[in-house]
Amino acid sequence: MPAIVIEEPLAVRFVLRNGSTWTADLAGLPNPQLARDLAVGLAGCAHPHGGIGAENTARRYAASVRQMVKKLAKMGFVGSAAGLTKALLLRYWMAGTHECECGTRIVLKAMDEENDCLRPEVRALLEGHAVLPHPPVGSYEAYSDGEWERMHSACRRVIEDSRARQSQMLKAAEAGQDPRESRRHSEDDIAYLLLRDGPMSGLAYREYIKGYVRRRAEGPDGTYAALRRVREALFPTPRVQTAYRLLFGMYSGIVPDGIADLELGDVEWAGDSTILLSYYKGRSGPEGATPPREAARLLQWWLAHAEPLRRFAPEGLRQALWIACEPHGVNGVLGLQKNNQPQRAFIRDMNLVDDRCERLEINRSRIRTTYEERLARRGWTGRTTIDPNHTSRTEGDHYVTPTTPAQLAAVESIIEDGQADVLRKALPPVVLSSQTAAEAANAFPEAVRRLELDAAALAELLGGEHDVFTAACADQLAGLHGPKGKPCPARPWVCLLCPLALFLPRHGANLLRLKAFFARQFRQMPVDQFLRSFGPYADRLDNEILPKLTQLSKTAVDRARLEVADDDTELPLRPEEISA
Repeated sequence: MPAIVIEEPLAVRFVLRNGSTWTADLAGLPNPQLARDLAVGLAGCAHPHGGIGAENTARRYAASVRQMVKKLAKMGFVGSAAGLTKALLLRYWMAGTHECECGTRIVLKAMDEENDCLRPEVRALLEGHAVLPHPPVGSYEAYSDGEWERMHSACRRVIEDSRARQSQMLKAAEAGQDPRESRRHSEDDIAYLLLRDGPMSGLAYREYIKGYVRRRAEGPDGTYAALRRVREALFPTPRVQTAYRLLFGMYSGIVPDGIADLELGDVEWAGDSTILLSYYKGRSGPEGATPPREAARLLQWWLAHAEPLRRFAPEGLRQALWIACEPHGVNGVLGLQKNNQPQRAFIRDMNLVDDRCERLEINRSRIRTTYEERLARRGWTGRTTIDPNHTSRTEGDHYVTPTTPAQLAAVESIIEDGQADVLRKALPPVVLSSQTAAEAANAFPEAVRRLELDAAALAELLGGEHDVFTAACADQLAGLHGPKGKPCPARPWVCLLCPLALFLPRHGANLLRLKAFFARQFRQMPVDQFLRSFGPYADRLDNEILPKLTQLSKTAVDRARLEVADDDTELPLRPEEISA
């Protein structure tokens, strides 16, 4: 069962999507009868019947249930769920938040499906719209280049410094021995002891050497300072773990909850520098990724850094990826802390500030947004959505909504260019059979006007002086597919949709060679990939250009067919474009 109700003490035990368990404590509430009814509804909301599949979601729902029981008791309600009225629920919801209303609505619906105990008026209320409006969705603003670089530099400094200190201390431990035998407190001996017996607190170390070593440790700061210094050098502290996690998010762009819940079994090595990462996203379940090389290298560093500590981890933390040294933890080992205290300490210690010289607030979702934004600036053409669990509107609100005037102007410019490009591609191709400028100007006045040609330019165009591989180009320096004022860098098939192209019978052979090239590519490529790469061009060639050219000059087209050898050597192709 995904969730069960525990009667004594009252609780709901969830089996989450990732296989772990979490128990919601509902004991001790002022109205045990209502709490028992809502516990049934809470269990009914568990995945796969409901939306509770992650621990954070279960915590929010359980908090809404506890809050509802307490506040209704203060309002004088002490009965079961069957006694709830429409007026009472409206009064409670209006005094709360939208999130609390949604949570209790879902729990009450699940409870009613199980027990069929609610009044008809309450059931109708639950089927209606929410009373409180949804708060506006804020967009995640990407970090500026300066803020991103300061975070990156801080993480790198902490990681490189801790790795260097660990390397030195591991070498020192090789020359050390048991302090009981050496009768001293040298760092070499302390390192030897901690590597053998695990992280020790000051009290545990004092009890261990009691009666064997009397003098203070070497150095002015004494035994405990030396012990702490050695312990923090040998084993990763929460501060070091925070630096690794932040930098891994900056390198990989994986969702924060996916990074937090990683285990050793989720990392599969495919060679020395490539990893296949499996992780759970709270709302959508299991996902996978192949992080960049720098993220894989960072993960190698972390595994090596944490290895001395992992030998002493208790059974429950042995497979957890993120562990840290804490003398008062189990065997001196802590898992990932749920609060943000290590992150706040990291910001304070590294003196991280934003562009306004105020304390930098680190939001891991903003880190992911910045990762995607920086990819886009490098010309990334990957997934069309960052999160497959989001609608297009939510995706835009969270990740691509412009937040500064400069970004807004840039987005509007991109939209205008895209719309203009769509309109240009929708224009019909210009296919001529006339060989003189006068005849073309009289027969195709609209084409001449659109191409902005005078008599001299039209004569050059028809005479072959502006020919490219596929067509005659009205202006190769127009900058439609490259920098304005420089020769057009477009591939041969791009001319098929270009509004500056003019097709004449003499281009028939090359057009047929391009048609044969499309046929060869279709045979060797998946259909969806072919449609993305060549679909619009092949459609324009087959359905508009060649039929018009055949209609105007069938003899020229038939003659051109005899010249086509159906071979890649006939086209100006790059090595990666050659058919297999």
